[in-house]
Amino acid sequence: MFLNSVAARSTIPPPWPDVLNGGIAMELVVDVELSVRDRAILRAVARGCAELVWGSEPDLYLDDRFCCDQNAVHKLVRAGLIAPAVEGAVGERLPAVITTAGRLELVA
Repeated sequence: MFLNSVAARSTIPPPWPDVLNGGIAMELVVDVELSVRDRAILRAVARGCAELVWGSEPDLYLDDRFCCDQNAVHKLVRAGLIAPAVEGAVGERLPAVITTAGRLELVA
């Protein structure tokens, strides 16, 4: 997918307002079946060592290394279990956080 320069500079509004600025809001959560690897990625994000390269299909870095299972990352982001901690532009590397729904999945 190619982005023109205007789209690449535009800011994407965060779909998960509950993780930004400590706000309280309902989350959009998709019911997904999590694998052992999905849960490991959630635990790594919960440790605070993760960053997302924001876009339509965000990429995840763990401890400054590219996560090898981007399909799992895309599934977790689409399900509302991982989100950027702050608003950012397309292509910007942002801190990643686990959402409330993600925490609930880890204890389930």
